Amino acid sequence: MRIGVDAMGGDYAPREIIRGVVEALPSLNGHEVVLIGDQQAIQMELARLAPYDGPISIVHTTEVIGMNESPVEAVRTKKDSSICRMVKMAGEGQLDAVISAGNTGAFAAASQLRMKLLPGVSRPGVAVVLPSFYGPIVLCDAGANITPKPHHLLQYAITAGAYARYVLKVDRPRVALLSVGEEDAKGTTLVRQAHELLRVSPSINFVGNFEGRDLFRGGCDVVICDGFVGNIALKLIEGLAEGLFKIISKEIFLASPELAKSFEPVVKRVWANHDYSEYGGAPLLGVDGTCIICHGSSNCFAIRNAVRVATEYLESDLNTIIAAELAKEPAAVSQASQ
Repeated sequence: MRIGVDAMGGDYAPREIIRGVVEALPSLNGHEVVLIGDQQAIQMELARLAPYDGPISIVHTTEVIGMNESPVEAVRTKKDSSICRMVKMAGEGQLDAVISAGNTGAFAAASQLRMKLLPGVSRPGVAVVLPSFYGPIVLCDAGANITPKPHHLLQYAITAGAYARYVLKVDRPRVALLSVGEEDAKGTTLVRQAHELLRVSPSINFVGNFEGRDLFRGGCDVVICDGFVGNIALKLIEGLAEGLFKIISKEIFLASPELAKSFEPVVKRVWANHDYSEYGGAPLLGVDGTCIICHGSSNCFAIRNAVRVATEYLESDLNTIIAAELAKEPAAVSQASQ
């Protein structure tokens, strides 16, 4: 397999990106990593980390899409950016997977344009793994489509359910719809119409509406929502988790420095179970390829795990499974051109 990594994307690129790739090499069993970006900058970082164990090649590009640039405009004008060149290579079959911590909108837009979509998919969704007190939950969509239609949410349920089952190894994933109340009639028109599609689906283990507070109470393995709500929920959870751990650590230290020292291993273990970097990256489900979107502030540990996620995705042959599952759902594919 050839795994393409955007060396220039992210708050800590290229150093943390390349360091994460080098740390992932021993677990790749000879699979090749292709770093896309400024060749001189990449070579400087690789020289600093040498010697390393595994094959790495470089594809030189002359442009970078900034985090604050308009995604559509950047993809249209910056053809030689690391994101655009990498996704183009994937679309032409030169790469088996692509990973970026850069501009999420540009990465998603370029992937849809160059890699195309799986049969029966009209809008891909970003599937983020959220740590909860009862195990991981897949949240989809986390930002790819902020104005979906009801059948898009059904597609997210099918694709995210397959991801939970075949990659995360969750047996018969329970799928919930994020809403403002548990009752079937609660929520926007989109949520109510999506609820009906999910309720009658023959292949989804639908457990009904979930409120935001239910996410950490167990009861579901996959939660579906539009990209606007999903992105806000994701960032709220990330910020709350980080803030709580900082406050707890501070209060323990103020109470007793010795007590803080004895509690440090416990706090680190709990934090590891709730740290986004443990999960590496989020797949863009529905594209005809393997596209892993990483947090903009990804460090080397997150990138190393993103490479792992990409290999697990490829080895599971998930796209073939998703296409087969979608073919069973006429309601999901009947409006696939919309």
